[in-house]
Amino acid sequence: MSQYPVVIQGGMGAAVSNWRLARAVSHTGQLGVVSSVALDTILARRLQDGDPDGHMRRGLAKFPFPEMAERILAKYYIEGGRAAGVPYKLIPMQARVNSREGTELLVAANFVEVILAREGHTNPVGINCMEKIQLPLLASLYGAMLAGVGYILMGAGIPLKVPGVLDAFALGEAASYPLNVTGAQAEDDCMMRFDPREYFGENVPKLERPIFLAIISSNTLATTMVRRSNGKVDGFVIEGPTAGGHNAPPRGQQVLNERGECVYGERDRVDLDKIRQIGIPFWLAGGFGTPEKVVEALELGAAGVQVGTIFAFSEESGLREEYKRELLKKILRGESSVFTDPLSSPTGFPFKAAQLEGTSSEPEVYSARKRICDVGILRESYRTPEGKIAYRCSAEPENVYVAKGGVFEETAGRKCLCNCLLADVGMQQIQKDGSIEPGLVTTGDDLSCVKPFLAEGKDSYHAEEVVKSLMSQVPAHAAQVQQVPLSSTQEVLDVVRS
Repeated sequence: MSQYPVVIQGGMGAAVSNWRLARAVSHTGQLGVVSSVALDTILARRLQDGDPDGHMRRGLAKFPFPEMAERILAKYYIEGGRAAGVPYKLIPMQARVNSREGTELLVAANFVEVILAREGHTNPVGINCMEKIQLPLLASLYGAMLAGVGYILMGAGIPLKVPGVLDAFALGEAASYPLNVTGAQAEDDCMMRFDPREYFGENVPKLERPIFLAIISSNTLATTMVRRSNGKVDGFVIEGPTAGGHNAPPRGQQVLNERGECVYGERDRVDLDKIRQIGIPFWLAGGFGTPEKVVEALELGAAGVQVGTIFAFSEESGLREEYKRELLKKILRGESSVFTDPLSSPTGFPFKAAQLEGTSSEPEVYSARKRICDVGILRESYRTPEGKIAYRCSAEPENVYVAKGGVFEETAGRKCLCNCLLADVGMQQIQKDGSIEPGLVTTGDDLSCVKPFLAEGKDSYHAEEVVKSLMSQVPAHAAQVQQVPLSSTQEVLDVVRS
């Protein structure tokens, strides 16, 4: 069997962990990971921006179902890019039963991101998904597997049914996944389904089943995943509350500190002795972005670490250049600050944001924004009085949310993370009133780990330098990564097209 990577690059934001970053990390022999969040929107917007380097069109040219690729290009590709001041064309919002157009775009977008990350090397690539983002999940997983993804990492919820989905897709079979629907009754059909034969015909391929890593924050969740999952859980990423993005809420009654952040206590600490007794590999995440912390993790029995923040500021990450440069300057001056906001995310999970002028971290910037839900990634599914499944978001206009049965108090402090995260990577929407969506940059608490890479007057660094530094104190025997056997991209394509 395989020995696992020591360093897993975290799956951050919407296209912060893009194919370029994942490819650079995997090229070193460690595990590069793309984020699955909003990949359908991202592909559509890259094409509308003219795909200046041709990467999206190159990825679509490798998609084994050319008719689908042609439909996507015809709908979204604009030669030379959008004219100045023209908003992005919106894509269909996801639903329990998706439109064919939306499903095709999801499959192709996840395929393209993974296939591009796999170029130029033979090492595994991973994809990070959020259980909270359920509606696109099945088509996203299938698209990633079609491209030969090696690892699936998933948190922000309890992904008990994902292993079974991976098993089914590996056999070329249909898969289903239960949708969490607020107010659902026993007789309601809340199941999402994806049958590859409905889209690609009877001759669908058997695919390599990727390694599944559940991202957890408690011993209880680790035990639950192993005992109750409908398939094999291959390992854990144990994420502490200092990690970027969404954090698991504290256990027990919520207590806030003087800054208004959630306070985490002893109940939120993972007992590694109990994790080791489970007997499957685990990685530690949240504050492990230094060579010394990597060694510490290995000494604690971990297979390695997951690191995000330090990669987010590398040259290869998708973070918008002006945000990246301004935050790097603040870090060097010792002026950087990160706030864990218990309210901003419509998911209800605490969300960590770097404080940066001109972004939604400034209350006056976000309050000037007109509330709108036009991307819809983080919408909540709920049962209407008529027994149908509908969708709402606590960051949409308050009156709309309340009209859909939502509680007005739930709208306080909520932010449209969908538009914010797209703005973080330079895909900010121009709204009908001419306003431009502001970003909201998420990072981990520990920004000091970036400083060593900016010594001697440097103002940038590459992902390869990060990997080299993180591995610099790892014993040679632990650093040797025997790669997980994967079908080559060409093998997958040959089977599909035969």
